[in-house]
Amino acid sequence: MTEPVVASGIGSLAWLLLALPAFGALVLLVGGRRTDKWGHLLGSATVIAAFAYGVALFFDVLGRGPEDRSTEVHLFDWIPVGALDVEFGLRLDPLSLTFVLLITGVGSLIHIYSIGYMAHEAGRRKFFAYLNLFVAAMLLLVLGNGFVTLYFGWEGVGLASYLLIGWYQHKPEAASAAKKAFLMNRVGDLGLAIAIFIMFKELGTTQYTEVFARVGELSSAEVLAITLLLLLGACGKSGQFPLQAWLPDAMAGPTPVSALIHAATMVTAGVYLIARSNPIYNLSEDGRLVVMVIGALTLLIGCVIGCAYDDFKKVLAYSTVSQIGYMILAVGLGPIGYALGIMHLLTHGFFKAGLFLGAGSVMHGMNDEGDIRRMGGLAKKMPITFVTWALGYLALIGFPFLSGYFSKDAIIAAAFSMEGWRGWVFGGVAALGAGITAFYMTRLLILVFLGKPRYADLKSADGREYHPHESPLSMTVPMIVLAFGSVGAGFLLSSGGNLAGWLTPSLGELQERHGVLGHTEITILVLGLSALGVLAAYLLFGRKPQPVERPLRVSFPVRAARNDLYGNALNEALFARPGTWLTRALVFVDNKGVDGLVNGSAALLGGSSGRLRRLQTGFVRSYALSMLLGAVFVLGALLMVRFS
Repeated sequence: MTEPVVASGIGSLAWLLLALPAFGALVLLVGGRRTDKWGHLLGSATVIAAFAYGVALFFDVLGRGPEDRSTEVHLFDWIPVGALDVEFGLRLDPLSLTFVLLITGVGSLIHIYSIGYMAHEAGRRKFFAYLNLFVAAMLLLVLGNGFVTLYFGWEGVGLASYLLIGWYQHKPEAASAAKKAFLMNRVGDLGLAIAIFIMFKELGTTQYTEVFARVGELSSAEVLAITLLLLLGACGKSGQFPLQAWLPDAMAGPTPVSALIHAATMVTAGVYLIARSNPIYNLSEDGRLVVMVIGALTLLIGCVIGCAYDDFKKVLAYSTVSQIGYMILAVGLGPIGYALGIMHLLTHGFFKAGLFLGAGSVMHGMNDEGDIRRMGGLAKKMPITFVTWALGYLALIGFPFLSGYFSKDAIIAAAFSMEGWRGWVFGGVAALGAGITAFYMTRLLILVFLGKPRYADLKSADGREYHPHESPLSMTVPMIVLAFGSVGAGFLLSSGGNLAGWLTPSLGELQERHGVLGHTEITILVLGLSALGVLAAYLLFGRKPQPVERPLRVSFPVRAARNDLYGNALNEALFARPGTWLTRALVFVDNKGVDGLVNGSAALLGGSSGRLRRLQTGFVRSYALSMLLGAVFVLGALLMVRFS
């Protein structure tokens, strides 16, 4: 890894990347209703301006030699307390600039799309303020020059996601999804925080340069503990097992939010964290093995559950869970996979954003309907949406010479190159995931765009008839741009090792190995499994009319997939319910205690005791979770004592 030097020239103004979207958020939140008429334009303009500056900065750095591509911008001394000295600075290197281009580039397109999608929403300027806040926090996360600065952006992303997922606060499912995302992320965040505590205790610093230079001073047990705690943080933000349950529920937010979270911001943070911490992971083979296991397990979980859902956006959400699993598997492979994980992250940013925006376009033309069984035959009604979405679909399933073919297949080949049983297990799981992905995505394509229009004799929940129509230009143009990325990004990034060479100063050289199968054999295997997945989906869903209501009498595997493989039930049984029981025992919830207070408060306020009781239940559950997190924190403290 190249040591950074002080930035100069255009790089010294890198603070503008944070200031522009942060300024937009501030103006729109403070300006109030006076900004209603033009708030969406300001919100979009700030991110577009940040993207333009990011492009200029990228070409400035690209023009230098590899040894001069890592620089830092010192802004101010942030936390000088005793032995703890944390500076607030920015690290400009190939890895952070790659994420800057993804966040601001795809983010700009999503902002433009939101102008049309949210045109009739009350308080639209507040929505754009939250989007700006989200982008600013994510940029701070990837640009910070130390783990504490990263953590600041990490928590900012959590706050912004809570505000955006819960945008439709009048809908209980949206409010619940926002709370679920916020609380489940706190579990992962605690792991990241304890990892930072261990770094400071053992090394006396949290800045990247010092930590990476001195991590070799730590014992193997300490390095393993840090890698596992960092992985826990990554699992929370990136929706990996066992903290994946919040990610599909987050689809309760507006579709632009889903696209931003899944393609360019929040879920990529965990992959960034592990890739950025590569000097630490390089020292722990066991830590990397756990990362690979989590990635492989999660990619299969996402694939299997995605086969059984009928909600358009939730199928895509589980697709994201699966694809992030591929990225986590890749960065777990170490030097043979770091750059491949980032390449798949970039190509995924194009085709997944296009898929989500296409889903939003369909729902926009279908009275906000999200049930794919009530669709069908939309290709003729929405030709632009169909073509752009179909290109994203082909890229995702790894159709030859489209983006996913270059990035996902490279990860599968790298997994097969592992020695011994690891090559067969991780390579086999990744290849199997490719076949299942082709199945559920083809099912989605058939039920939404092909076949007969099942909506013809139906009405939406509000009693309106369906009249599907193409979306306005503000929505279709971003989809078209993303479609070009879905087609060509993979080739451009992989050609001649362009991306791998660019990322070398940050991630080290991409190592290549020859594994249990050759490149040709792996290509044939993956394409064959994908073709079988497409064929199976056609035979099951494309040859005969599909019912509008999903079948209730199904096999156990289908029931399990419909119930998220019982992930929520497991969390409820192991954590939420015991925590609630413990809290009730501690606060003496009985007829004379809290219940009496609830009833008395209801009488005094003239409100409903049922509503106040629901608030009480929410408090008890939140308090229970806080206690559990406190217990985890204590265990973390004991862990640090163990290593002292």
